[in-house]
Amino acid sequence: MNPSARPLDGLGIAAVIALCFSFGFNQVAIKLAIADIPPLTQAALRSAGAAVVIVAWMRLRRIRFDIRDGTLVPGIVAGLLFALEFVLIYRGLVWTTATRTSLFLYTAPFFVVIGAHWLLPGDRFDVSQWMGLGLSFAGIAVALGLPTPAGDPRQLAGDLMVVAAAASWAATTLVIKASTLNRVSPEKTLLYQLGVSTPLLALGASFLGERLTAVPSPLALGALAYQIVWVVSVTYLVWFALIIRYSASRLSAFTFLTPLFGVAAGHLVLNEPLTPAFLAAAALVAAGLVLVNRPR
Repeated sequence: MNPSARPLDGLGIAAVIALCFSFGFNQVAIKLAIADIPPLTQAALRSAGAAVVIVAWMRLRRIRFDIRDGTLVPGIVAGLLFALEFVLIYRGLVWTTATRTSLFLYTAPFFVVIGAHWLLPGDRFDVSQWMGLGLSFAGIAVALGLPTPAGDPRQLAGDLMVVAAAASWAATTLVIKASTLNRVSPEKTLLYQLGVSTPLLALGASFLGERLTAVPSPLALGALAYQIVWVVSVTYLVWFALIIRYSASRLSAFTFLTPLFGVAAGHLVLNEPLTPAFLAAAALVAAGLVLVNRPR
């Protein structure tokens, strides 16, 4: 089967659900550290720390980093998009709410499906799959609450920045799937993104005046370590491997599970309230994913 359109098998589904679970807890980790380590500073430290881990892993496995294989340009583009995504998210959070950010960020699968129609022959959704995508997004809206129209122009600007971040996330997925990055190790793809994004995120943190005013607490350092070692160094590698192996559109649809895991994690770790609508939301997301991944 054309690898650009390969549906997820049992192993792929189990892997992406585990990733979404980790991504959901990542939001909690950011919240736990943000009082001591500002957001863009966190992102820069996360990229820098993960780059060290990935370089060590590549040396251990004797994976070469050679830019003469045609991956330099798409690698830099993927790195720029990776950095842009986080700058837009964190800057957008200044003007809009975390709930609106979570909802608008998960418009990303729609951008992936639209882009795949043009860039990935064979990875195109039919009507029922589009319905499934809509059902899953409706589930996220039920879980997080439908946003009211932005009354403040700054909030509207923040919302648009988050939508742009979603488009950047989708574009990163499409660049990896449609370029020479699709033929190299996930480690190399990730290292491109970490190497490009680290200085850009550090510059963004400096431009916005972020400062570490004291030594971070053990809790904050532990939350940052979770992001560096597990989220970026492990789960991102698995994510890029899945992008190469399976349909980008179907894979992206599974990210609708991430906000649900984020809500559950917030309830378990931060004692945030869990409403009855959460079960209805989970059912909608699950039904949507069944439609998206049904055999053609």
